[in-house]
Amino acid sequence: MKKEIIYTLTANFESQSNQTEEGIEFWLARDLQHLLDYTKWDNFVGVISKAKTACEISGESIDNHFADVGKMVSIASGPQKEIQDIIRHSD
Repeated sequence: MKKEIIYTLTANFESQSNQTEEGIEFWLARDLQHLLDYTKWDNFVGVISKAKTACEISGESIDNHFADVGKMVSIASGPQKEIQDIIRHSD
């Protein structure tokens, strides 16, 4: 892969990062879903499930790296509803 492509992909990924008040960097799965060209949330959840399994097999605690969260989004008719999301921590 050419260096320019790697730099672009890294910059795109880093642009989606968030930070807690304590300075912990994290990413929201629904943001990464689109960056990685997954059109359906259900398909991306399957990939995240495999990542959690790999984390567990490697001896890491899943809770140290992934947290299930809900977030409010506006829907077409005006009100908001809560949808599932997952936080991926960097620590």
